[in-house]
Amino acid sequence: MKNSGDEWEKLIQGLVQQGILRSEKIIKAMKCVRREWFVPDNMKNYATVDTPLPIGFGQTVSAPHG
Repeated sequence: MKNSGDEWEKLIQGLVQQGILRSEKIIKAMKCVRREWFVPDNMKNYATVDTPLPIGFGQTVSAPHG
């Protein structure tokens, strides 16, 4: 598995470049709170993908861009 911290940073930078992330406060928060902390173990490899992920009980965690 790639270093998820590096992949998370790449995702954030991509969202900044696309103009999706504009607030410095939100960017800072996303750098401090990694999505992998909120997904089941079997989804951790996908935590840096910009798509909703299942978290159980028919629920999802939102895509980072949303």
